Amino acid sequence: MVKGKHFLAALVPVLFLSGCSSIPEWVNPTTWFDDEEEQDVQQLKPIDELFQPDIKWDSGVGDGVKHYFSRLSPANAYGKVFAANRQGLVKAVDENTGDKVWEIDLAEYHNEGYLSAVTNLWADGISAKISGGLVASYETLYFGTENGLVLALDEATGEIKWQQKVKGEVLATPVVDGGFVVVNTGSGILYGLDAETGEEKWIYESEVPPLTLRGISAPALSAGAAIVGTANGKLSAVVLESGQVAWEQVIASASGTTELERLVDIDSQALVLGGVVYTISYNGTLAAVELRTGRVIWKREYRSYRRISLDGNTLFVVDDSSQVYGLDRRTGVELWAQTTLRGRDLTAATPMDSYVVVGDKFGFLHWLRQSDGQLVARIEVGGDDEEEGIYVAPVRNGKVLYTQTRDGDLVAISIP
Repeated sequence: MVKGKHFLAALVPVLFLSGCSSIPEWVNPTTWFDDEEEQDVQQLKPIDELFQPDIKWDSGVGDGVKHYFSRLSPANAYGKVFAANRQGLVKAVDENTGDKVWEIDLAEYHNEGYLSAVTNLWADGISAKISGGLVASYETLYFGTENGLVLALDEATGEIKWQQKVKGEVLATPVVDGGFVVVNTGSGILYGLDAETGEEKWIYESEVPPLTLRGISAPALSAGAAIVGTANGKLSAVVLESGQVAWEQVIASASGTTELERLVDIDSQALVLGGVVYTISYNGTLAAVELRTGRVIWKREYRSYRRISLDGNTLFVVDDSSQVYGLDRRTGVELWAQTTLRGRDLTAATPMDSYVVVGDKFGFLHWLRQSDGQLVARIEVGGDDEEEGIYVAPVRNGKVLYTQTRDGDLVAISIP
């Protein structure tokens, strides 16, 4: 199977270049070897700002995820923001001040005895490869790793409650409800685990094609079912209590002569509202599906591996070229398109009041008006290094956003 960040690089832009600079391009050494198209993408056009976002606090979370493919995102609950880095550092900070509440290092160290405390000061250990985003529920913090571990930590202390081995990489955020932790893996196996003990209750297996994108769909829980997209273009509803399949629906069908042309992965988490499931595939199918039966209500041609978001009756889609769309959720009719951020490797969109917010690989957050997609504000929170960009959608709490950069900077941004 050909699977990994090198394959993803051939499909979507993953080259993280330096941030914008006031130094003229011809004297800026960081741009000497950039091609003209990338330089064009990096230069932001002026906008009429309606307000100025402000950095409330920032806190370091080790070295972040660096250049690795990752969907490791922060979680906000119990008055704290939880964040982690790929190496194994997990940290809880006060949501208002950014002050550390606790932290734990899950990297593996072979040193034992009285010397370990000293030698570990200069050793990084063996990476825990934390990759699935964090989720907090039942006074517990849940997440997974590329090594096939699912962990549960006490949200108040960081103490490990349990850990469970699963087959395959956990690249997506677990979801928690009804006493279950539901975890999707790169091996095509969906696990239902007991939220209190980690005990395996059931599994659901789906077919994995010879060639897939690096990434998997996080499940969505609704009406007693886990809704999950698969690498073979299907959307499945699995009964939460038993693991039995309620229905399967083909969203995207493989076509073409090469394995590359036949990619139909559904890698984003489904969105459920009012008895309707919204999902999108990499090959170009956005669909609304009836939750109860799996019947397709409508389909439109958009391609993405990012999560869809929604506010009111508007769906927000960020496609594989980093173009942002607003669509009527009832009909799929396109309301507006914002194309000026094309090529900036945007995150999924996070609704915030009458705006949506997206991050980019150059370390900027952008506010778009929900009604027409107009850019109305921006702020730079990353640095000028290629590993300091924003790679996952920001997390909202009222008038505050929490975002994480590739180099491990956790930042709280407030708006007037």
